[in-house]
Amino acid sequence: QVQLVESGGGLVQPGGSLRLSCAPSGSFFSIYTMGWYRQAPGKQRELVATTTSGGNTNYADSVKGRFTISRDKNMVYLQMNGLKPEDTAVYYCNAQVRDTMLVVIPRDAWGQGTQVTVSS
Repeated sequence: QVQLVESGGGLVQPGGSLRLSCAPSGSFFSIYTMGWYRQAPGKQRELVATTTSGGNTNYADSVKGRFTISRDKNMVYLQMNGLKPEDTAVYYCNAQVRDTMLVVIPRDAWGQGTQVTVSS
């Protein structure tokens, strides 16, 4: 099964920028919508941004104008500018994936998560 590998997280000061990357590793049949989610301690995982294979994008209201999701083939990126302390969370890559051609309905695949900490 495909694994999603994230990179780019780290510690940044308020107002700073980070660029997260996510790439599939392993075998899969098809990948459709990809996106980023985040989860802070004690809170539920929430959508940050998604992008379809056709280029349609969707953003959480809290990140509009600051974050940009982009895609290159089956790789997805999240450019985060103007970071705020409330952006601190574990960021997870997500992909709608068919592991084999015999599985008609895609599943949600998740990365291990990368920590983003915004603090002075």
